Amino acid sequence: MKTLIIDDDATATVELVGKLKKYDLLEICGTVTTGEMGLKMAQEMKPEIIFLDIELPDMLGTEFLERIETMIGNGCRVVIYTAHSCYMLPSFRNRAFDYLMKPIDDDDLDGVISRVTSKQAFNEEDNNRDEKKELQEKLLFFTNTSDFRLVHLKDIGLFQYNHNQRIWEVVIAGKQEPLRLKRNTNNENLLALDKRFVQVSQRYIININYLLEVNDNFCLFYPPFDKIEYVKVGRFYRKKLIDRFNSL
Repeated sequence: MKTLIIDDDATATVELVGKLKKYDLLEICGTVTTGEMGLKMAQEMKPEIIFLDIELPDMLGTEFLERIETMIGNGCRVVIYTAHSCYMLPSFRNRAFDYLMKPIDDDDLDGVISRVTSKQAFNEEDNNRDEKKELQEKLLFFTNTSDFRLVHLKDIGLFQYNHNQRIWEVVIAGKQEPLRLKRNTNNENLLALDKRFVQVSQRYIININYLLEVNDNFCLFYPPFDKIEYVKVGRFYRKKLIDRFNSL
């Protein structure tokens, strides 16, 4: 896997290069000291993994994350490595793949490389899925009596109940206004669509894959749903939500 390191600290770069050499699967294709140089090399080399220092001379790593996705897509995994923990949430909101603290612990690095390679294997398998599987990942929503819209499951952020209209709505990536569903649609219908949909209150059913954290009982989400801050977890549903995960 082509690997690029972006860090203006020469000592840290040398240390990371030394640690990465033990992974036969990785090929270090370059080391640069600024974000602009990193963007240029990434566009030319198409690395599969980038180790990115968060504080660069010309930009923050969060700005780099925004620009790299538009340039080479989301097939590249960007691992933030820094001595500052305060950038963790903004990094994940901008789709960083992982986060390492300096000085780098060998066990933490092993975990990151393991997750990167597992993700790579998953993507290769996913790319080989047949047309039938692709169709199963899409839903058809009627927008009126005759017209309809096809929506990919991964583009659904949440379902919300509109009390005024007495109908469920679906919030979709790239669409500003929620799409209204048929009046006979209920929460049981929506939960049965896929295991990723989890009810967190009487009013909201979320796509668990976009859930980043629950803060003061309000859900915070990964992009493109990171602007949504109104989804509150109900007391009755909180335990069911927590029980879905191993917790420490």
